[in-house]
Amino acid sequence: MNEVAIKATQAPPGTILFVSDCSDTRDDKAVSRILSTLEKHGEIIRIGRGVYLKPEMSRFGVVYPSVTKIAEAIARRDNAQILPCGDTAENILGLSTQVPMTHTFLTSGSAREVHVNGRTITFKRGVPKNFAFENKMMALLAQALKSIGKDNVGEEEMSIIRKLIHDEPDKASLRRDLRLIPGWMKKIILPILNTEDL
Repeated sequence: MNEVAIKATQAPPGTILFVSDCSDTRDDKAVSRILSTLEKHGEIIRIGRGVYLKPEMSRFGVVYPSVTKIAEAIARRDNAQILPCGDTAENILGLSTQVPMTHTFLTSGSAREVHVNGRTITFKRGVPKNFAFENKMMALLAQALKSIGKDNVGEEEMSIIRKLIHDEPDKASLRRDLRLIPGWMKKIILPILNTEDL
């Protein structure tokens, strides 16, 4: 099982490691024991059940990955698609300054709750339409607007949405993705797109 230690210790700093990453065998208990030993020696840090980090150091100490990076690593392991939703999507786009207590993602994989590095990540099963967007920003914006609600989009939110659309280089994919969102969202986004095209 020496390959387990080699894979873990030679991983680039900042790499998120799972038991399944470190061996092709099915002896997860043996792999876990080796990773636990490496943790005791300071080679890796345990940030959740079966989740480890090859630490990246700065002058302030360990640089921990963002919740989104951790969620993306879990999705890659599970061969699943994910999409931030609810107040997580709002926060990522700047439509809310409040950091969510629970970070929520739609997933094409299994619904679950994961506790990593003192934070809770909730994966909710999403329908295929959620993952049909070409444009990542539009997919996020649809989820954020759904969370905010039709009657709660004020001028402050509109100002942020205008900037998001203005800064998005691929306006063509934004237009194509309009077919995937509810009518009330189209009424918000389409006039801004039309202005951008002038």
